[in-house]
Amino acid sequence: MIEAGFVHSHFRAVSAVIAIGAIGAIGAIGAIGAIGAGALVMTAAASLPEQVSEGRASSTLADAQRLFYTGRYEEAAAMALTLRAADATDLVAYELRSSALLFQIRRAIGEPKDKEKALKLCEPCAILMSEFRIDIDKGRELARARLTADPADETARFFLGKLNLNYVWLQLGTLGRRTGWDEYWEARHSLDAVLKQNPSHVRGRVARAWIDYIVDTRMPWGTEWILGGGDKKRALKTVGEASRVGVDFFDQTEATFALWDMHVREKHFKEAVVVARGIVRDFPENREVARFLELHDSSVKP
Repeated sequence: MIEAGFVHSHFRAVSAVIAIGAIGAIGAIGAIGAIGAGALVMTAAASLPEQVSEGRASSTLADAQRLFYTGRYEEAAAMALTLRAADATDLVAYELRSSALLFQIRRAIGEPKDKEKALKLCEPCAILMSEFRIDIDKGRELARARLTADPADETARFFLGKLNLNYVWLQLGTLGRRTGWDEYWEARHSLDAVLKQNPSHVRGRVARAWIDYIVDTRMPWGTEWILGGGDKKRALKTVGEASRVGVDFFDQTEATFALWDMHVREKHFKEAVVVARGIVRDFPENREVARFLELHDSSVKP
């Protein structure tokens, strides 16, 4: 069964894998360029309020991303909702919020043997799942509308794939339900199309690598074949390369979390410790990664 390992399980802080991400290409912080002299000063001054507004929006986005990678999912979801309210067409906000809600649900349910029973006993889960579904459905609707208008819209196609993956991770992983196959295939095809158009798309590479990894390591051979096959060695190679690419900070962060997660799953603890040390330098408040180091890094004292 496909696990929510595309995102992170115990000792996993982000994806999805998944998740998330999680959230990489959610965007970079904009900067206001230098302003020239003479007539250019007047033109720049006229547009300055708009530029300041854009800078503030980007800063808020960066704050939401940092909350997410720190493991403060409720706060990240709330901030993403604010972003969505400011721009109802912002695919970034829908994907970020759905990832944060997914992790809240996973955290609330835990890792029980009877997931349906745990879901029924989970007081906040009904509201969280309703909000999750709203974000997923609206985000996919917006992405499909953009693709209808422009089939070459790489961003819309990526978020269509990523939102579908978030839905799959909830159903097949967190809830243990055998549903979400249509969403799985739309996600896989969307990500393949993104990478055909732009092979260096970091978030696309990471999301597609999670599919390769989980299908290879969690699916029986017959099911693996039905799902299009997987390759964990290729997945590890891909996220390793993506984690070293000098791109947007949060794109690289998503790849780094994926690399750490896969190493932990493979019990490559020596390699996982090295990656985790880098994570805690950037996200010192992430207690799950810190606990991992307390257990596996001899240089860290509990």
